[in-house]
Amino acid sequence: MKVHAMWDSYPELKQDLADVLSLIDSRIHVRNKAVEERIKEMVYSGGKLLRPAFTLLCSNIGPTYKKEDAIAVSAAIECLHLATLIHDDVIDEASHRRGVRTIHADEGNKIAIYAGDYLFSVCFTILANHATSLSDLEFNARGMEKILSGELEQLNSRYQFNVSIKDYLTRIAGKTAQLFAISFYSGAVLSQSSRRVTMISRNIGHNIGMAFQIKDDILDYRSDFSALGKPVMSDIRQGIYNLPLIYVLQNKPSVFHDLLAKGEAMTDHDLEEVMNLVDHYHGLEKAEQLAEKYTDKAIKQLKKLPDGEYKSIIQEVMATLLVRSM
Repeated sequence: MKVHAMWDSYPELKQDLADVLSLIDSRIHVRNKAVEERIKEMVYSGGKLLRPAFTLLCSNIGPTYKKEDAIAVSAAIECLHLATLIHDDVIDEASHRRGVRTIHADEGNKIAIYAGDYLFSVCFTILANHATSLSDLEFNARGMEKILSGELEQLNSRYQFNVSIKDYLTRIAGKTAQLFAISFYSGAVLSQSSRRVTMISRNIGHNIGMAFQIKDDILDYRSDFSALGKPVMSDIRQGIYNLPLIYVLQNKPSVFHDLLAKGEAMTDHDLEEVMNLVDHYHGLEKAEQLAEKYTDKAIKQLKKLPDGEYKSIIQEVMATLLVRSM
C-alpha cells in the first residue's frame, strides 16, 4: 500500500500506516462498484496520513500497547477525516483534491455526499468494535459534532467582511484542530495512559491542528496548484476569509471591499492583487507568528509526556509541518 514519502525515515510507522490503509480498503464494500472505486481512489490519493500517524505514535505513550487496536482506531480516524474532506469539497465546489479530480466534480453532489456518509459509517463501525471504553466512543462522537459545527460555521461566515480573529479560531478549532486532538487523545487512551497524560495529549493535538490550519492558509498565498494539489486562493473566491486576510481586513477593510465584493466573479488578476495586498500589509507575517505560538505551546506540552521514541518522532514531524512549503 502506498504511503507518503514523509514517513520513509520511520519504516515501522510507515508499515503500520500501510496496514491502516489495508484495513480501510477491506471495509469498503459498495454495491455500485464505480462508487466503490472512487472511494478507494480517495483512500489512496496520497495524503500525508498525519492523523492516523499521531494516533499510532500516541498509542506508545502508556504502559499498554495493542497494535491491532491502534491500527483499527487509526483507520477509523482516517475514515472520519476523508469523509469530512469529501463533504467539504461539495460545499466548496472544489474541483481538485490532492492533485486529482474530486468525487463531486466527476460524479455529482449526490454521489459525493453518499460517499462521505458511507465513510462516516465505516469509521463508527470500526470504532465501535475497538473503542476501549464507552467514554472513548463518546469523546469521538462529540468530537465529530464539533468538526461538523466548524464546517457549518465556515459556511455561515462566507462573504462576511467583519469576521473576527476569534471567529476564525473558533471555526478552525472545530473544523481542523478537533480531529488532531482526537487523534492524540485516542492513542493515549489506547495505551492506558493516566487521565492527566491523555488530556495533555489532547491539548498537544489541538495546538498542532491550529498551527497546521494556519500554515495551510498561509500556503494558499504562497504556493501554486502543483504544490497544493488544489486551486490556490479558492477559499477567497468562495467567500471563506482566512487568517492572513482577516488580519488585514481588521485595519484596512476599504482596500479590499471592491475586490472581495465580486465574490465568485473574481478574476485571477483580482486574486493576485488580494495576495499582494495581504502580503504588503503584513497579514502573512502576523499569521506566521500565530502559527509559531501554537507550535510553541505544543512543544512545551510535549515535554510533559513520558520519554520514548514516539516523542522524538512527534517533535520531528511538528517541525516539518511548520516549515513546509507545500
